[in-house]
Amino acid sequence: MLDVTVIEDAEAAAVSLDPIRARLLAELAAGPASAAMLAAKVGLPRQKVNYHLKALERHGLVELAGERRKGNVTERLMRATAASYVISPLALAAVQPDPDRFRDQLSARWLLAVGARLVRDVGALITGATKARKRLATYALDGEVTFASAADRAAFIEELTQGVGALIRKYHDGNAEGGRDHRIVVAVHPTLKPEAIAKPEVTAKPEAIAKPVVTVTPEVTAKPTGTVTPEVSVEAGAAATPETALAVDSTPPDQD
Repeated sequence: MLDVTVIEDAEAAAVSLDPIRARLLAELAAGPASAAMLAAKVGLPRQKVNYHLKALERHGLVELAGERRKGNVTERLMRATAASYVISPLALAAVQPDPDRFRDQLSARWLLAVGARLVRDVGALITGATKARKRLATYALDGEVTFASAADRAAFIEELTQGVGALIRKYHDGNAEGGRDHRIVVAVHPTLKPEAIAKPEVTAKPEAIAKPVVTVTPEVTAKPTGTVTPEVSVEAGAAATPETALAVDSTPPDQD
């Protein structure tokens, strides 16, 4: 079982979002079970559970874990294909966020669009790497920092931007034969309280803790030789509010 997998197909996404099927996925993520076992847990007739399991199986969300005899009946034991699922923007391809469509670098929604693209691209990379039976080179850094003041937060962001920019200029080689472009995303946003995450219907005030996230992934599509587009997206700034973000999307200067 995978720890997490990305759902890219619109029909599979619709199947997974059905409340009953989502409940079945949660039960099967905990361990294999038959339709009869699940029926007792979710309070539905076995035939109806079987119907939902077949829909989940058609879209690769559950799979056969084994079979067992119970009296004169052979029960199929099913299991979830992953412990958790993420729906890619590709499932809504016609209306998926596009960070290149607008560049309001003080917008939290632009940061959200960058994050959605990250899910889309990494999901596509995982799919391709799995088919090719190759490992995928990625890196992610996740941490938390408490700022004493908005001025400290702004100073942190300034140093972070300069530091990442210096690293890009140092290692970027647009003329490298066989080189591969990588996208860099750096984000800083207020940390949500645990109860706000558990109960999304409740509107919670962000904590005064910023959570920097750094990810590095290969590009999904090739770019013209000699170009690279690192993303540095930072939410917060000297005059920022929880609704705004300071973001920098820069292309490193030409090599000397």
